[in-house]
Amino acid sequence: MKFSAGIIFATMAASAQAFVQPSASFSTALRMSDEEPVGTEEPVFVEEIMEPVSPSMSQALPWMERPSALDGSMVGDVGFDPLGFAKTPEDLLNYREAEIKHARLAMLAAAGWPLSELFDAKIATTLGLSPVVDATDRAPSILNGGLGKVSPVYWLVCLAGAAAIDVIGINAKSKPGYTPGNFGFDPLGVFPKDKAGQERMQLAELKNGRLAMIAITAFAVQEFVSKVGVVDETPLFFKPIATTIHEYTNAGYIYH
Repeated sequence: MKFSAGIIFATMAASAQAFVQPSASFSTALRMSDEEPVGTEEPVFVEEIMEPVSPSMSQALPWMERPSALDGSMVGDVGFDPLGFAKTPEDLLNYREAEIKHARLAMLAAAGWPLSELFDAKIATTLGLSPVVDATDRAPSILNGGLGKVSPVYWLVCLAGAAAIDVIGINAKSKPGYTPGNFGFDPLGVFPKDKAGQERMQLAELKNGRLAMIAITAFAVQEFVSKVGVVDETPLFFKPIATTIHEYTNAGYIYH
């Protein structure tokens, strides 16, 4: 009978579907034909084979499936989590909170690192103090050494500031509609009022913060390998053009 043949075929298709990878699944459906053939009173079922349904792929890694917790609803989410750290939306929020904190700290460090190499010796000489940077203008770091030259008062201020920020963050999380990193600090009123503008500003902060985390890591590694401060090795990025040309001339890169 036609009805039995349709049921058997649908059962075989469902059994085969169990062995298909999740990345490409087929779905079948049975529907009754609107027109009955002449000379029969039996209902006729017509099988419809749907097109393969592909899961959403990662925007950052197009050859990988997007992690389930990264659904794209969060600003800056491009489906990049190859090691699968974020198992749940709660995990994702915690990781975003940590990312925002590290991004903001890295942006400060990426600006403060070369500024300290440019002005520390001059300021220390003016005040009659010993410079914190070494003889090759390298800023103190774990790789460069020299952290012992930094005053303990500085470390106490840093710890107090970090603790205060954490307390503010804990209190902010209890407020409705909280988003990671939003502590309500906007003294200049630059944060847009509309949702589209807010998302654009948040995305800009994320992109600059991620770039700063890469930059500050590159500063540390570059100085550890070359034994020269980044402001001296690449003065074009940190010094006036006239000073840069003068240094290149004295170093023999430019002949006159």
